[in-house]
Amino acid sequence: MATKARRIRRTSWRKIGPPLLLISPSVILVGVFVYGLIAANTVTSLRDAHTVAQYNGVRETTFVGFENYAYLFGNADFQHSLLNLLLFTVTFLVGTLVLGFIWAWILERPIKGEGFFRAIFLFPMAVSFIASGVVWKWLLNSGVGDDAKGLNRLFQMLGLDFLQNSWTSNLTFGVVAVAIPAIWQLSGYVMALFLAGFRGIPDELREAGRVDGASEWQLYRHIIFPQLSAVALSAVIIIGHMAMKSFDLIMAVTDQRTYSTKVPAIDMYNFMTSGDYSNAAAVGTILLVIVAVLVVPYLIHDAKQRR
Repeated sequence: MATKARRIRRTSWRKIGPPLLLISPSVILVGVFVYGLIAANTVTSLRDAHTVAQYNGVRETTFVGFENYAYLFGNADFQHSLLNLLLFTVTFLVGTLVLGFIWAWILERPIKGEGFFRAIFLFPMAVSFIASGVVWKWLLNSGVGDDAKGLNRLFQMLGLDFLQNSWTSNLTFGVVAVAIPAIWQLSGYVMALFLAGFRGIPDELREAGRVDGASEWQLYRHIIFPQLSAVALSAVIIIGHMAMKSFDLIMAVTDQRTYSTKVPAIDMYNFMTSGDYSNAAAVGTILLVIVAVLVVPYLIHDAKQRR
């Protein structure tokens, strides 16, 4: 019996041993540098390490529980950052979905030069947020009259002075202006997703609908749009979590001191550079939870569909 048991164990090891050895380096690295650091960040957010000396161990830190989170959610500046994040995410999401869908709908029909237009729409994706942010910083200049530059200058030359505004300097909607370059940059990506969805719908379904007497609107409403629901959900998840983590574009268009475009990621940077590591870690944890609330339901839905 003992010999048989050893033989079974040896056979089992031969089956599962090589795959385990193959993936173990990745599992260890992810465990340490992703989940391990998330755990360390969470622990830091529950302590009172608000100075460099405390964080380095020169001065003692104590466990304060959720005191840092209570401070952040009760702080008017952080509430403003959360509101900015909501405005930025909604504008970014709606803008990319609408433009991306319209471009995909236009290119879905056979037209001359489709490859050229597709390349033009996708080109902004090749530009980094920092590089495009520098250009859009000039385009969104808030100067008017003799000081007008960028878009305000263009509106002035066209006699459309009523379209001039303060752009990123507006305290309430300044962050919405920052969403404009983000929409310009990612709409092509959403277009590619929807275009792939359009091309994946069999022509037989469309023909069957037309044979049954369906109008073009009924065809889209009852056949095409339902087929694109998975693509739309994927686009919402991808663009949504990118919007919530936005940092580099905002820093390039404005900077970390601009109150009108401040978001939680900027707050985290400001806390960290001032040595307030506990509040920086708390902001990071809050962002992680917000992104998880968006992504985890999608992963569960996807897993159920696979089963």
